[in-house]
Amino acid sequence: MSGNTGGLVIAKGNGTTERPTCTTAILGSIRENTTDNKVEVCTANSGTPTWQFLEEVGPTVVTTVTVDYLIVAGGGGGGNGQGSSGGGGGAGEYLTNVGGTTLSLTPGTPYSILVGARGAKGSPGGGNGSGGSNSQFISSTYLARGGGGGNNVNSSGGNSGGSGGGAGAISKGGGASTAVSPGQGNAGGNSGVAGVYYASGGGGGAGSAGQIGNDSNGGGYGGAGLQNSITVASGSGPYYAAGGGGGLFAVGSPLGSHAFNNNVGVGGSSIGGSGNAYGNAFAGTVNTGSGGGGASYGAGSPYTEYFAGDGSSGVVILRFPTGIAAPTPTSSTNITTSEVANVAGYRIMTYTCTDVALDGTVTLTF
Repeated sequence: MSGNTGGLVIAKGNGTTERPTCTTAILGSIRENTTDNKVEVCTANSGTPTWQFLEEVGPTVVTTVTVDYLIVAGGGGGGNGQGSSGGGGGAGEYLTNVGGTTLSLTPGTPYSILVGARGAKGSPGGGNGSGGSNSQFISSTYLARGGGGGNNVNSSGGNSGGSGGGAGAISKGGGASTAVSPGQGNAGGNSGVAGVYYASGGGGGAGSAGQIGNDSNGGGYGGAGLQNSITVASGSGPYYAAGGGGGLFAVGSPLGSHAFNNNVGVGGSSIGGSGNAYGNAFAGTVNTGSGGGGASYGAGSPYTEYFAGDGSSGVVILRFPTGIAAPTPTSSTNITTSEVANVAGYRIMTYTCTDVALDGTVTLTF
């Protein structure tokens, strides 16, 4: 080598997916980090194996942290009919940069997270479902809006939200989506006209609108959610932000002879809460920002009360290179944190509400 007037060619690659995890098995390895344009070495001089830039003393100095995120707001609660049926709750808005441009954050700077609570189900006897709460990252810079609650028979139409709530019977319009691009959401379904069934609309989902209640068939299905790969090493990942199914009330004598529970609206993507007829509806799957199912409230004497389904609370997920330490929480209220250290070279941090009926907040510093 002493006679070589050129340079020594070493391994090179970016500082994220192409960089192997520094372990005791590869101590002493050197490579060119093409993300930061510096040579780094795998060393344990700080006690724990870590990549360190050659010109630095101590742990690797990171000038920026590249982050992928998924932000889903709380889903709306299902509505409850009065002598009729209630609409399904709308999903919370879905916002992500996975598959797009990563976000660059500055170490030492505090960043805030808000995770939205679920929307509560409508009360028996004609209660509207409540809307879900907003989720956000870095104050309101990255904002996902809560899903609209499902409505009852006496309301003018479905409630608007990240995805709109389904309309309660009869002949009402579904709630509009308030999602703002690149966030995603859809409208809730309309309710059908009076007939054999008083069929309510399904709540909107991030992937599609809620279905219309069909009075020759049954309650509207909840809108589909969207899959996201932020937590998986390969594949499409789980679903988030689906709508709740619409409720169904069947006219009959004696009461309930045409309940037809199989015709109620099914929740979207198996995570939205399904509606029901002459029975309690179902809640959206926890921590997915999905809507709750709508329910009926029987006519007759005495009244038979059935419960709609709650929406589900939202979630905020961050993904960044495994070589970056988990951020330090400087304050936290009603937040549960889950960490997975290495998924295909990424560290995954998931933030959810400890009490799903209340918003959660946390401030982080990388």
